[in-house]
Amino acid sequence: MKTAILPGALAPRESRGAARLLIAVAVVLTVLIIVVPLAYIFWRALSEGVAVFAQNILDPNTLHAIWLTTLVALITVPVNIVIGLSAAWLIARFTFPGRKLLLMVIELPFSISPIIAGVCYLLLYGRQGLLGPMLADADIQILFALPGIVLVTLFVTAPFVTREVLPLMQAQGSEQEQAALTLGASGFQIFRLVTLPNIRWALLYGAVLASARAVGEFGAVSVVSGSIRGQTNTLPLQIELLFNDLNIVGAFAAASTLTLIALATMLIKTLIEGRSKAA
Repeated sequence: MKTAILPGALAPRESRGAARLLIAVAVVLTVLIIVVPLAYIFWRALSEGVAVFAQNILDPNTLHAIWLTTLVALITVPVNIVIGLSAAWLIARFTFPGRKLLLMVIELPFSISPIIAGVCYLLLYGRQGLLGPMLADADIQILFALPGIVLVTLFVTAPFVTREVLPLMQAQGSEQEQAALTLGASGFQIFRLVTLPNIRWALLYGAVLASARAVGEFGAVSVVSGSIRGQTNTLPLQIELLFNDLNIVGAFAAASTLTLIALATMLIKTLIEGRSKAA
């Protein structure tokens, strides 16, 4: 006597096979696209030994590039936190003409090429730019100096904090803040004791993303910095110059440093995500 096989009897087995196939494809692509290039960076950086690697990292120009990259991030991230948090508070808690336009302007850096942003700053603050003659008369140098690098980095990192904080503030509403206000709390007390604890993980997450972008930015910075060795070279620009100098090991050594910073940033991001879910 034959047993009839129902049409859905093989569905679980087929779904398991499809799942395994998709997992295998994802693993292979991840290894080929991400793991292999990262491993190659460190292999090339250490290909001539640890001593040569350390010599390239301790090169004065590379050390200055690392210091300048860190300094730019330390300046831009706190400014982004203040601006992004203020913009998110304004958009989430108040209704005013131009509210949607403000949100669109904040997100504009996501859709504009960083090189275009650099060119805009060049045409605005350069010697032949709109404000160039006035800045020259006042002996103020924006381009080919730290201020220009900071300005373009602020531009490309501007949306990150707002994009992370705003949806959470909108979802939570303002009931707790209004209750605190009726109990006599001041504006600062409401922010410190009610608003900030509710958005702290989103705020940290946005700050980490802004840090990663600030450290790795190349296009806009390359336009306004002038790529002056030992003066206005950030770490991404230093990597390019080392490649152009045919110092391949030095370039990969600098690239490995930038990669380690990126990996540390991603680790912090993962930890924040885990803490935010646990909270």
